[in-house]
Amino acid sequence: MSFSQLLSILVARIRILAWVFFLTVITTTVISFMLPKTYTATTSLVINSKGADPVTGFMLPPASMAGYMATQVDIIQSRNVALKVVDKLGVVNSPIARSQFEKSTKGEGNITDWYADQFLQNLDVKPSRESSVIEISYQGADPKFSAMLANAFAEAYINTNLQLKIEPAKQAALWFDQEIKGLRQNVELSQERLSAYQKEHGIASSDDRLDIETARLNELSNQLVMAQAQTYDSNSRHSQLKRGVESEAPEVLANPLIQGLKSQLAQADAKLTDLSQHLGQNHPQYQAAQEEVNNLRHLIASETAKTSSSVGQSARVSQQKEAEVRTSLAAQKEHVLKFKSQRDEMAVLLREAESAQRIYDNALQRFGQTNMESKSVQTDVSVLNPAVPPLKHSSPKIFINILLSIILGALLAVGIAIVAEVLDRRVRTAEDLMQMLDLPVLADINQSVKKPGNLAGSIGQFFKKVKFNKRDISKYQLLAK
Repeated sequence: MSFSQLLSILVARIRILAWVFFLTVITTTVISFMLPKTYTATTSLVINSKGADPVTGFMLPPASMAGYMATQVDIIQSRNVALKVVDKLGVVNSPIARSQFEKSTKGEGNITDWYADQFLQNLDVKPSRESSVIEISYQGADPKFSAMLANAFAEAYINTNLQLKIEPAKQAALWFDQEIKGLRQNVELSQERLSAYQKEHGIASSDDRLDIETARLNELSNQLVMAQAQTYDSNSRHSQLKRGVESEAPEVLANPLIQGLKSQLAQADAKLTDLSQHLGQNHPQYQAAQEEVNNLRHLIASETAKTSSSVGQSARVSQQKEAEVRTSLAAQKEHVLKFKSQRDEMAVLLREAESAQRIYDNALQRFGQTNMESKSVQTDVSVLNPAVPPLKHSSPKIFINILLSIILGALLAVGIAIVAEVLDRRVRTAEDLMQMLDLPVLADINQSVKKPGNLAGSIGQFFKKVKFNKRDISKYQLLAK
């Protein structure tokens, strides 16, 4: 169908077009004025998706804005939030609400769930594309009720958001409370083992006994070195005394008593020699001098023997002392090694006690944090703009409805005109003759030649208004031949 055919059909069916168009527009306008008015109240919320934790002070990782906002929208539209709204409004206690519920459901089901579903049907939640703002809109017949519902959903969402935040903290605090009892027992048991070990071995946790014992070991080592040197020196002198003449030994020569006795002996010998020149051997003075010399020599020999014996005794004492020091050194080494082993075992017990204490302290700290979080009233949602009763209704939108009815009426009128033409096909143009009868069109006579008047004038007008189709004339001539 060409545009000229469509235009001719529309001109021919102008009455149908007018009736359908005006009927559609008038019907839409009347219905728009008759529809009940609804009011939409909107509450704006700000979502803080990142920042510092109000309890611990730790910086929270930034959340994915798209996924986070979508999650918050789903939470607002959840049944959990709607049930909180129903409970807040006290719908269950309202006789009017109960009668409406029984009338709609015939008493079947739960009134709370039914009203939660009804509220969700009129709820609209829109997150902002480039910000952290969420708009909660509720549509109802009463502007005050719509504003109240929008604010109620915002408040219920904030409470739900806080509940979702503190419920895990409550569970964690309960778990920490149970675990802390076992950790406290571990700390007490490790401390008891450490104290019992220290008491058994006489070790204080902060004493310097190991340093004292080590210093004593070093002192015994030095004493052993000195005793060994003294023993070597004593043995050397004793051996030298045995190999040589005792009177020429250094100890004998260094003995002042022996040297004094030797001086007296020299004097006595000189006296005896002088007496021997004047007196005989039987003379009492000679015999007295002789006896004095013999006594001095006996004393010198006795003192020399004593000195020699003292050198040997000193060597034996040095050896004995060296043996005692060596024994004490070995015992001290064993004692130090044993003490080090005890300190190592105590260090293990001390580390176990410190580890148990550290774990207990960390658990106690986390318990304190989670306990505070479970009692927190801080939330990351704030009301930016609370809903107020709207002054103008949001629907029906009469101007938009009329504009749409004009467009729809025009399309519907054209469609009905075409359907009517299809059901009752008429010849409107030359193209219709060619398509329907398959006949060539020689000329198209304008309607203005049908006007009555002078025949000559009419003929003249006819030839002026006739539009000849040269292509069809040539076809007709060929057919005539």
